[in-house]
Amino acid sequence: MALGNQPIIILKEGTKQEKGRDAQLNNIMAARAISDAVKSTLGPKGMDKMLVDSMGNVVITNDGATILKEIDIEHPAAKMIVKVAKSQDEECGDGTTTAVILTGELLKYATELLEQKVHPTVITRGFKLASEKALEVLNQNALVIKKNDKQTLRKIAMTSMSSKGGAGPSKKLLADIVVDATIMIAEEINAKTYVDMDNIQIQKQQGGSIEDSKIVKGIILDKERVHEGMPKQVKNAKIALISAALEVKKTEVDAKIQIRDPTQLQAFLEEEESMLKKMVDKVRNSGANVLISMKGIDDVAQYYFAKYNIFVLNRANNSDMKKLAKATGGKIVANLDDLMSSDLGYAGLVEERKFGEDKLTFVMDCKNPKAVSILLRGGTEHVIDELERGLHDALFVVKIALEDGMMIAGGGATAISISLALRDYASSVGGREQMAIEAFAHALEIVPKTLSENAGLDPINMLIEMRRLHKKGNKNAGINVLNGKVEDMFKNDVIEPLRLGYHEIQTATETSIMILRIDDVIASKNTKSMPGPSGGGGGDYDEY
Repeated sequence: MALGNQPIIILKEGTKQEKGRDAQLNNIMAARAISDAVKSTLGPKGMDKMLVDSMGNVVITNDGATILKEIDIEHPAAKMIVKVAKSQDEECGDGTTTAVILTGELLKYATELLEQKVHPTVITRGFKLASEKALEVLNQNALVIKKNDKQTLRKIAMTSMSSKGGAGPSKKLLADIVVDATIMIAEEINAKTYVDMDNIQIQKQQGGSIEDSKIVKGIILDKERVHEGMPKQVKNAKIALISAALEVKKTEVDAKIQIRDPTQLQAFLEEEESMLKKMVDKVRNSGANVLISMKGIDDVAQYYFAKYNIFVLNRANNSDMKKLAKATGGKIVANLDDLMSSDLGYAGLVEERKFGEDKLTFVMDCKNPKAVSILLRGGTEHVIDELERGLHDALFVVKIALEDGMMIAGGGATAISISLALRDYASSVGGREQMAIEAFAHALEIVPKTLSENAGLDPINMLIEMRRLHKKGNKNAGINVLNGKVEDMFKNDVIEPLRLGYHEIQTATETSIMILRIDDVIASKNTKSMPGPSGGGGGDYDEY
């Protein structure tokens, strides 16, 4: 900028700035690079990625959200794509890879329109219209899930886990565990179903086979008895949950006690022991035969508990205590004086078990527990970690299927159905927006195309066959990657919750629109270089 031939500088020295077409293309290329990085992981035949961090820790996974979380990304537009995966993971648990590759594909077709001199505002308006129509078609294609239809929920869980290498081979067993756990903790509020995932605890234990994994109607604590003299097993357990310490309180101010006579010392020690015994008696008199405390328990108190055959755990964390209260029906008591028999929780069995070098305590066989545990077994740390990620996704999709009660066909069937509907819709929209709607329709085909490629099938043949069957009226025709044919996905038990597809389209559209609207990137002066599509450079960025 110049005034009277005098340049006016408004940015700090060393600040880098990219404007117009360069800024747009740079951002789009960065976003597409992220999309390409996870594309090969999509579907049951997708490949895994090995990620090694600076400390040498290894993660082996094909979960899109995990891959993008582990990669150290610099480019600001690429970071926006990572947020797509994070948002999808938090809302639906699954569908992260689909959401990311759909965003990348929308931006790919947007680039072609930009090269044809179509203005970004026109493209974004077209994308918005297309997404609204897509969500409308999605709702039309959705089917109702009958209340607590375990068979359908199992199919939804198995569809989610089929793409996870660790969970895939044992998906039938794990699907049963997932569905049972979710239904147990589901709550009805004002005729609506709600599932709080915090009420499901996943306890990983290395060793054994995946087939040894099981659901526990209660809570598994990574704790052992505080005293060897206590029983290892308590049947028909009445459980006291205490948040107070069973120790003699120290004075709040510095105090000094002077003892001149040995008998005074003995009396002092006896008084301390008497106080601790009174605490133990309060627990015993309430009828409790199991005590779980959030804080410490004095050695003398431990001795008396062992003497009275009361099973005791100490220093349980806050989240475990809340789950225990929901599982056993007990109340967390802050003051021992207030402990009554009505505050006690119930469990059919409390038992300490040893797994390798570790000892765990099982609080199980609770009546109508509103918090449950899943014990995951696996041969190695990497297997069990990937198993947990698969289980997390499956739990989430069953949760949203229970809450919404709606499902759609998987295997790329819904994507093709929406794509064909958008092509018909585009011609009814005037102006250049119809070019963007057609681009949106093309972009949606990336889902069946990528599923085909990852399964070693010909994507063009698959797309042609899918379109043919959809035109004939089979709106559920998708790719069966196991036999390489296009078949009805509902008959093949490849089902997804409606919210999954809904959120994928919404987040992909909103993010691609946001990236397309950026025409100026200003990078602060401590940046070494403007980042390219693969990242690089460092420092802070401001985007406008």
